[in-house]
Amino acid sequence: MLIFGLRTVAHRLGVVTLVCRNCGNAAAQVLSRRVTKFSLFFVPLFPVRTRHEMQCTFCGASYTVSKDEANRLSVR
Repeated sequence: MLIFGLRTVAHRLGVVTLVCRNCGNAAAQVLSRRVTKFSLFFVPLFPVRTRHEMQCTFCGASYTVSKDEANRLSVR
């Protein structure tokens, strides 16, 4: 029997104050990195997908940002 699957873990990179792309309000935006890893027998082996996201704390909208933009925002 072979047990395998995918597991996604979110890493919070920081909080920045920006204008939301969805609602247009200046509010705190949570910057996070989501890493999906392939698991074999419940042991994560290698990353399959990595994406960076921003979530508005005012309206709750979430949108994807590029890796370069996430690196630029997390340095602040």
